[in-house]
Amino acid sequence: MSRLARLREKMSQEEIDGFLITSPYNLRYFTNFTGTTGLALVTKEQAFFVTDFRYTQQAAKQAQEFEIVKNSGNIFAKVAELVEKNAVHALAFEEDYISFSEYSLLEELITESSLVPVSGLLESLREVKDDQEIARIKQACSIADQAFDHILKMVQPGMTEIEIANQLDFFMRSLGASGVSFETIVASGVRSAMPHGVASNKTIEQGDIITIDFGCYYEGYVSDMTRTFAIGDPGEQLKEIYQIVLDAQLKVIEAAKPGVSGIELDAVARDYIASFGYGEAFGHSTGHGIGLDIHEGPNVSMRADKTFVPGNVITDEPGIYLPDVGGVRIEDDLLITSTGNEILTQSPKELIIL
Repeated sequence: MSRLARLREKMSQEEIDGFLITSPYNLRYFTNFTGTTGLALVTKEQAFFVTDFRYTQQAAKQAQEFEIVKNSGNIFAKVAELVEKNAVHALAFEEDYISFSEYSLLEELITESSLVPVSGLLESLREVKDDQEIARIKQACSIADQAFDHILKMVQPGMTEIEIANQLDFFMRSLGASGVSFETIVASGVRSAMPHGVASNKTIEQGDIITIDFGCYYEGYVSDMTRTFAIGDPGEQLKEIYQIVLDAQLKVIEAAKPGVSGIELDAVARDYIASFGYGEAFGHSTGHGIGLDIHEGPNVSMRADKTFVPGNVITDEPGIYLPDVGGVRIEDDLLITSTGNEILTQSPKELIIL
């Protein structure tokens, strides 16, 4: 079933006869459009992509299931014309991606239809990846793996965290990445206790443990990997928590399969880490979905009651963070399969001491 067909099936279930798509990730998913200006209107029978003269040729090539409509004035005025012309009575819109001023304008322009705020419906359709999406995520993961191997060969005391981050970012681009998934995290020494310690001017020192969390975009899809390694001996306490985190991460891999909920999978890592007395030092979720966006469903957390199905791609990233000491996080990307899961990130996970 095509993406538009699946959307129309959802629309029918929700008694919606029109859907206005405005968020960039959802636009790309349903229309293949990669430009920066445009929106889509999907009705029971028709599909329109509205953009200005700068993008009509691009949209015609990319959004092939859509009728391309050029607007020269306010884009929502063109939407209002289409809504009236196609007798849309209940128009759904993405409430998380429409500003108050945009909503007010829609309400002013669209007088014969009801506006229905919707959250999460389109995103739920993106959670199960098709073969093409999986192939792109795998390539993004392969690029990240090669970048990690590259960084291990060149990192040394005296470099700054920013220099390491730049090396990672530039190397991934040299392998075909279009950009980074998020601002690369490089946290060394006591800064490794900061789960989101974006790279700073701190200099790498002998004995530092270093956590790097990074990934890239490849043809619109992301990778997300974390590895922790050391420059010289980091000390017994950090080596101890490294092993605990690694064992917790491996237990999640063993347990990840269809039918398991995000709550259950999160508890696998959380309970294991807590059994060693480090429960309070693991304050974030065990994982999240990835795809077009770096954070999307399904999640692996204490509140994620949805069960996994084949085609989901999730992260597995437990961690322990000790202020003024340091921290450890290890993260892989996992594809849920019919029999369990496939690990998409292949970089070594044993503690590497350079």
